[in-house]
Amino acid sequence: MFYRFRSHAVIHVVALSLMLCASLLTHAQAGDIADDAIKLFERGQDAHARKDYQTALKLYEDALKLRPDFPEAEYQRGAALISLNRAAEALKAFRRAAELRPNWALPPLMLGSLLLNVDQSTEAEQLLRRAVELGAKTSLAFYTAAASLHANPQASRESLAVMLKLLREATAETGATAKLWMARGWMEASLGDKKAALASFQQSFKLDDQSFEALIARAQLRADAGDFDGALTDAQAARRIAPNDAGVSLQAIHLYLQAGRKEEARRAWDALDAGTKQRPEAIALHSSLSSCEETPENRAALEKSLAETPRDASLLACLGASYRRADPARSLEFYRRAAEIEPTNVDLAVGYTAALVQARRFAEATVIARRVLAVAPEKYEAHANLATALYELKRFAEALEEFRWLADAKPELAVTYFFIATAHDSLGEYPQALAAYEDFLSRAKAEANKLEIDKVNLRLPSLRNQVKRGEGTKQKKGT
Repeated sequence: MFYRFRSHAVIHVVALSLMLCASLLTHAQAGDIADDAIKLFERGQDAHARKDYQTALKLYEDALKLRPDFPEAEYQRGAALISLNRAAEALKAFRRAAELRPNWALPPLMLGSLLLNVDQSTEAEQLLRRAVELGAKTSLAFYTAAASLHANPQASRESLAVMLKLLREATAETGATAKLWMARGWMEASLGDKKAALASFQQSFKLDDQSFEALIARAQLRADAGDFDGALTDAQAARRIAPNDAGVSLQAIHLYLQAGRKEEARRAWDALDAGTKQRPEAIALHSSLSSCEETPENRAALEKSLAETPRDASLLACLGASYRRADPARSLEFYRRAAEIEPTNVDLAVGYTAALVQARRFAEATVIARRVLAVAPEKYEAHANLATALYELKRFAEALEEFRWLADAKPELAVTYFFIATAHDSLGEYPQALAAYEDFLSRAKAEANKLEIDKVNLRLPSLRNQVKRGEGTKQKKGT
């Protein structure tokens, strides 16, 4: 699934109010509003810009007491309420602002965006269309409203489809901006149409070659398709354009992790400033950078980070690894969730397969392992998982093929030859089993392979007698 970082443009709806703070005062001055109300409004905007939302809210409300028909103050009051997680009150404030200035695009735009986020799509579409008619379609405001919806992991497909429909209409017109194409790409990616999203992001970048947002979005799509070299090239280009943007740096670290390049991810992490490292998404990334050691303390820390970013696939995989032996069922669930978020990530699929094997769900493990090998035929871990699952299912002939591949890939691992021998033995192929057991003993280490050596030494006398009697010269039928 398309990764959603709540950074730069992809943030809460309140970003819209911050970008418009400077312009709103001009509207307020245009009306015949009392000087004292304007002064309170200005002070509220200053507090708002400092993210002191409680103070800003009080100042806006004080301004409205002096002048109840002050649409800009009502609008900004709604924005402050959003930041304070008081969405129901915010909706009332935006409705009041729309009543006070019917031909102003921003209140219906904000109302529509908020209603989409709570799945009231019918009224939301009407409001967004009204906002478009009033001139919102080419403004930064429409782009930010779409960004807010994209950043909402609970947004319904219906809500996303409504916004996409409006954006496609807007981008079909002459003069569509890079930001409109960017917003369209977000909606397409959120709905799973990655081919269309890639085209939209490329169009956005074509119109604005300094758009680091388009580069980062394209990078994630490339990573999802397994093109990690292309993804990291885009991420590095985005960092050159916006070297001080925390979201770009964090997304680059996420991509390094997705590509399995932990050392580069750690170097990028070390270069972050202290403030960026305290962001919720940064804390989750740091957990993914740390070891997935199987201790209660480490699992508790990882789960705390997961509560902040529940769709972090790397973090879920780390928890899966940490729980693999302690609680195979939980391990399996974490890996399953990770694989669903990034279905094209081979490493996550391998981890999921290993968890299935650990949980003794061998039939399912063979299905996933074969899918992995269809796209990554040289993936050693996938062959190992498949060999183990087939062996446990007593499908020894198929397992032998996998164990032979493993032996060719890593001939120094003696235990592989033990499984080759026991598979032949189980198939009644005694001469081949005897040769494989002897091959195993020639490679085995007395300490590391003690258990297998003991088993072989117990089996060899009777096996040699069977070979002398000519038994097992042909494979058993029906096995």
